[in-house]
Amino acid sequence: MKKHLLEIDSVQKTFENKNILSDVYLKCGTSDIIGLLGRNGSGKSTLLKIIFGIESADFKFVRIDGSVKTKTKDLFSEISYLPQDNYIPKAFSVKKAIQLSVSKDRISEFYTDELISTMLEKKIAHLSGGELRYLEIKIILNNSSKFILLDEPYNGLSPLMVEKINELIMENSKIKGIIISDHNYENVIKVSNRLILLKEAKAHHLLCKEELIEKGYLKEGML
Repeated sequence: MKKHLLEIDSVQKTFENKNILSDVYLKCGTSDIIGLLGRNGSGKSTLLKIIFGIESADFKFVRIDGSVKTKTKDLFSEISYLPQDNYIPKAFSVKKAIQLSVSKDRISEFYTDELISTMLEKKIAHLSGGELRYLEIKIILNNSSKFILLDEPYNGLSPLMVEKINELIMENSKIKGIIISDHNYENVIKVSNRLILLKEAKAHHLLCKEELIEKGYLKEGML
C-alpha cells in the first residue's frame, strides 16, 4: 500500500492585527491520527479550514506527496473536512445522503452498520443530533480522500457512539491520515498517536501527553 504525506508549512494568519497562527508547521501521513488541541480561540478550526482551502491565510504552503497545492479545487479530491456544524441538507432522506456521498461498491457494507440501519427510513431532519453526527462522520470516513480533517466530531455523541466513532477512525487510519480537533480532549488523546498543541499562535509538537500539563493546557490530575 502506497503511503501518502500531507505537509502544511509556514502558515501565517492575522485577524484585526492579532496573530492567530504564526509560522505553523504540521505533517500528517497515512496511519497518523493527529490530535490538535488548544483553548478556545487558539486557531484550531481556522487551521483546519486553511488546510482544506476554505479559509484564507496570509501565507501558507500545502504539499501532498511532495507536490505543492496552490488551488483549492486541487485539495478537495485529496482532503475531506468535517465542519463543526451539520452539513447534510435537512430535506434529504438518509438513503439519499448516503447514495450521493458513498461509492456504489461500498454502500452495501455501509448499510450493515447497526446504527446506520436504524436510520435508513428516516429523513435527515428527523435524526437526533447524535445520529446525524455519526452519519456525517461515517460518510466522511468512507470517501476516497487520502486525508480527513475532523472538527468537533464528538459533539452530541453518546458514549456508545463515541466508542464506535473511535473504532471507525482507527480502522480508517490504516489507509488515511486523520487530524482531529475537539474540546473533548480525553477522546482526542485516547485515539491519537500524535498530539499538537496550539498555544500563543504556535504549534507545539508534543512528545508525550504529559506535556499538556507542562504547557498549561491541562491541570494536574486531568490526564
